[in-house]
Amino acid sequence: MYPHARIRSSTATHVARSLSPTVPPVSADLPFAPSPPAAAASARNALTTSLAGETVELLAERALYWPRMRALMVADVHLGKAAALRAGGVPVPRGATANDLAQLGALVVRTGAARLVVLGDFLHAAASRVAALDAAFVAWRRAHAGLALTLVRGNHDTRAGDPPPSWQVDVVAEPHGLAPFVLCHEPTAPRTGYALCGHVHPGVRLAGRAYESARLPCFVLGRRRAVLPAFGRLTGLALVTPVAGETLVAIAGDRLFQLPAHVA
Repeated sequence: MYPHARIRSSTATHVARSLSPTVPPVSADLPFAPSPPAAAASARNALTTSLAGETVELLAERALYWPRMRALMVADVHLGKAAALRAGGVPVPRGATANDLAQLGALVVRTGAARLVVLGDFLHAAASRVAALDAAFVAWRRAHAGLALTLVRGNHDTRAGDPPPSWQVDVVAEPHGLAPFVLCHEPTAPRTGYALCGHVHPGVRLAGRAYESARLPCFVLGRRRAVLPAFGRLTGLALVTPVAGETLVAIAGDRLFQLPAHVA
């Protein structure tokens, strides 16, 4: 569904930096106020901002952390996608799922999260449900036994089926309320609350001054909803164009860059 793109982090960071001075620094109260004008780019591996009056952190690992609730949010993990592709005859290398689980575990430890919320597409397909994945996730779950894990069911989860009981995942339908947020898979603008969504695998294409370019994952922050980048590395990107009131925050390796609207 999404064109696949792999960008070396060093190249992506160079392109993002080369946009200076057109990239403004990150605003502490996005997306409800415009960014202040500035002459230099601002970049870091975590960005603290405010959504619906709540302080959250956007993480370069393609995740969102809500400190007050100690809740870590990710979208579109697509566990077992490589196995599903191989089952269909596509020769992809092994290790993608192990890497994603290691990254997820490191984020849980680093943030001190008590709850992990997956905003849909935890599993990729029915063909993903192989013995190796089950063993890997059971071991991962054992290492994080005290972590509450909630899956907001996405379109791939519907086809793949819910995780087995041994994974200890609480599965809910969208929209799922966790005030002031509304947790969804497919992007929506709720009548009340602020939506946190996935599904799109949002990305942006940046062009540098020397005609180099890179396609980067990004967060899409709007007045009524935020769309998270896909957490799974074997997922690809769908280029997005912000509408009025939306801001893109691109991820280049371990850095985040807020982009002006005309870049998308």
